[in-house]
Amino acid sequence: MYDIGVDCVDGSVAPGTNLLVVGPPMTGKRDLAFDVVADGCRDGEGGIVVTTKDSARKVQQAFADRAPDASLGIVDCVTRQQGMDSEEESDLVRYASSPNDLTGIGIEFSELLQLFYGGRGIERNRTVMYSLSTLLMYSNLQTVFRFLHVSTGRVQSADGLGLFLVDDTAHDEQTMSTIKQLFDGVIEVRDAEDGRECRASGIESATSDWHSY
Repeated sequence: MYDIGVDCVDGSVAPGTNLLVVGPPMTGKRDLAFDVVADGCRDGEGGIVVTTKDSARKVQQAFADRAPDASLGIVDCVTRQQGMDSEEESDLVRYASSPNDLTGIGIEFSELLQLFYGGRGIERNRTVMYSLSTLLMYSNLQTVFRFLHVSTGRVQSADGLGLFLVDDTAHDEQTMSTIKQLFDGVIEVRDAEDGRECRASGIESATSDWHSY
C-alpha cells in the first residue's frame, strides 16, 4: 500500500493506483504531487517526474529541499524544445524533443520505470506527470487518451503510484470526462480563504470533505 500523506485520502491506496489531480492554475497541484513523491523517496522508493512545464534542473531544485538524496528520474519535455541541446542525458535524466513527442516521452518514461523496477530492484515507485493540459495543447484528445492509457497501464503493471496533473478550467466537460475514465480516483484542489484545500473521490479511502493541505 502507498501512504500518500494527503488529508483528503484517509489511509493508503493500493499498488497500481493512478490518480488524476485536477484544479485551476496556481492552486498547488504540482507542490502536492511533488510532496507525495518526495515522501516515498525519503523511504527509499523510486520517483519519476515527467515534466512538460519545468526543466529537469528546476525539478531537481524543487526536490533538493524535499528529498535531497532522492532516486529521482526525470523526463524533460521542455529543454530540447527551447533549443538548449547542450544538456546531456544521464541514466536518471532523459529528454524528449517536445510535449508533442508522445512516443518519445512514453519510451523514456518506460525505460526509467524499468531502470528502477528491474535494474535497481526498487519495487515501489511513484510517478508525477504534469501537465496533461500541455499535452492537450499539442495533440488531440484521442492521441493523448491513447498515450495516457499506455502510461497508466505501465504504472499499474509495475505496482506503482501515478499522479497525473491537469488544469480542469482549460478544458471542456467532455474532455475532462474522457480523461477521468483512465484513473482510479481524482484529487481536486482549490484556493480557500485560509490557504489551499483538496478533496478526493473514486477510491476507497477518499473523503468527500474539503481538507486543508
